[in-house]
Amino acid sequence: MPLDRTKILELLEKEFPRAEITLTDLKGTGDYYALTITSEAFNGKTRVQQHQMVYNSLKGYVGEAIHALSLKTFEKPN
Repeated sequence: MPLDRTKILELLEKEFPRAEITLTDLKGTGDYYALTITSEAFNGKTRVQQHQMVYNSLKGYVGEAIHALSLKTFEKPN
């Protein structure tokens, strides 16, 4: 079952409160998304660590309700 875009944004905004987030439903089916997120929380972290932080914030939905996620993360200067 697809995950509502609003729920995804809610989870991300809870974990990354001042982040710039762009979430696009790639197929209109609610299970293929492109996500770009820029956050101070990523500062000093490796790309792998940044991606792990995002996946952790989505609480296991990736691979289940979210079938595919194209993810781009960026550090946000203080």
